[in-house]
Amino acid sequence: MTNKAPLSTSPVALVEQLVDIMARLRDPVSGCAWDLEQTFETIVPYTVEEAYEVADAVAARDWAELREELGDLLLQVVFHSRMAQEQQLFDLSDVVSTLNEKLLRRHPHVFGEQAPSSSDGTSIEQIKHAWEQIKTAERHQKGRPHDSALDGVPSGLPALQRATKLQKKAAKVGFDWPDASAVWPQIGAEMDELQDALASGERDAIEEELGDVLFTLVNFSRHVKLDADLALRRSAEKFERRFRDMEQQASEAGSVLASLDEAALEALWCSAKERLKLGPS
Repeated sequence: MTNKAPLSTSPVALVEQLVDIMARLRDPVSGCAWDLEQTFETIVPYTVEEAYEVADAVAARDWAELREELGDLLLQVVFHSRMAQEQQLFDLSDVVSTLNEKLLRRHPHVFGEQAPSSSDGTSIEQIKHAWEQIKTAERHQKGRPHDSALDGVPSGLPALQRATKLQKKAAKVGFDWPDASAVWPQIGAEMDELQDALASGERDAIEEELGDVLFTLVNFSRHVKLDADLALRRSAEKFERRFRDMEQQASEAGSVLASLDEAALEALWCSAKERLKLGPS
């Protein structure tokens, strides 16, 4: 590959070109110094970050940005695969082949010998149940027996997502509140326990009870069919919009937020809420 190789328009050829580019970046003699010093461990934070940037682009419905961020996420897959190839562990072909086999295996209702038609009435719940059964069988084949109903929830997931997945796993074996109305009183009970912990002044107790409050709120959001992570994300975005409006108002008045007292800050906050309700002028 030359330095100015023309870009193809074929998806397969483009991926092959991407693999070649990554190989050159990792070339021990002529490669990029930064790329060469990376390891699986140092690249993981970038992989996670790129996944979040994909989520941000989707939330913003910025399709041009999504196209770019998906490319950045694809680069992470190619980067990890190249490092694995260098260590003779596997390569990108193995990654894709494993994925293809998994998709075929986990969708017997589509690719099986007796795949049902689109009108056979197969429900989403039936598909999910079959999916879990297949995953359990796969764990046994890999020598990873199904020791707990909570197996398969990564410890590295963001806390809200992990709490949701753990609760859903427990619910599948019947350990769950019947509905949202049953969870609601529990929120109050957990808040009372948090208040007691605050009165004690014990930091560990406060942290534990605060965690219980958050865990119960996640449970409530699950029962009302809402995504706790998305709800919190939207609240954070709302706070950011209002805070930036406060900064703008202060700047227009020849001031900065840090110089204002509590009453002035509260007034700006209330003003920002009203201004943003009205929308752009």
